[in-house]
Amino acid sequence: MATDLPQVVYLGREPAPGMIQQLQTAVQVHHIIDITDIERQLAILGASVRGLVTSASVGAKAQWLQHLPKLESVSSFGVGVDALDLNYLQERGIQVGYTPDVLNDCVADLSLGLMLDVTRRISASDRYVREGSWAQAPAALRTQSSKKRVGLYGMGRIGQEIATRCEAFKMPIAYYSRSPKTQLPYQYLPSLTALAEWADILVVIVPATDTTQGSVNRQVLQALGPSGYLINVARGSVINEDDLLDSLEQQHIAGAGLDVFYNEPRINPRFFSLDNVVLSPHAGSATRETRQAMGDLTVQNLLQYFQTGRMITPFNEVG
Repeated sequence: MATDLPQVVYLGREPAPGMIQQLQTAVQVHHIIDITDIERQLAILGASVRGLVTSASVGAKAQWLQHLPKLESVSSFGVGVDALDLNYLQERGIQVGYTPDVLNDCVADLSLGLMLDVTRRISASDRYVREGSWAQAPAALRTQSSKKRVGLYGMGRIGQEIATRCEAFKMPIAYYSRSPKTQLPYQYLPSLTALAEWADILVVIVPATDTTQGSVNRQVLQALGPSGYLINVARGSVINEDDLLDSLEQQHIAGAGLDVFYNEPRINPRFFSLDNVVLSPHAGSATRETRQAMGDLTVQNLLQYFQTGRMITPFNEVG
């Protein structure tokens, strides 16, 4: 009978088709689409719920989870876990799953796309042609993309995929992370500022944590300098956005390619008037293939937990 199945709450809309249908083969799903009154809805369901499915955008807050006294597992769609109250989950011994690896290629691909776009000014060139400016005057010269020195702030799974792609563009690579990864052939630099001073292109691909919040600040951007470019495919909170906007407006850096923002999707309108920044709507994993793989892994994490007591990809802090 359905009432004998594990009770699971699914928060928000399905980011990949068929997730709830897959879950319903082994668990009973209570779907909460509108989370504006989530605490009331969870209080009604709470006594029986053993599993929760959420996403990096919806998250799992402690004040919500307090209504679920029997909660054992949380499976999150996404590689970012900053919206999950990890301290609270750990205190209660609730296992957390997320979806690493399956999105590495697409995020790395977009990172290269942003590098090429902001240096060769592909989006700006498209606008130049469409508005008829080409007929009035030749376009200004662009900057070569290949052979630029790429500094990776973060050398986890996605960082390594970005580095592999950069090698094909004959780009020297260095990185800064919490500790050196001696098995990798790339140069490790002792600080973020040192990395920015070395790099032509600084790529941000670290998790959003208390330590990384606002770490790309005025000092780092000054070190990157007027011929340097910033790429952010991590989280908006890692960058001090006011410092970045000042640097772009005053041309203290050459440009930026940004897939994430501090208050997305309602981003600071100061970005809109800048021609030296490429804006992307948090689309690193936004392909049909990757979103489906993420959805499948989110489902399988939860189902395997109920079968074996352990998820396929439980979260352990990495960096």
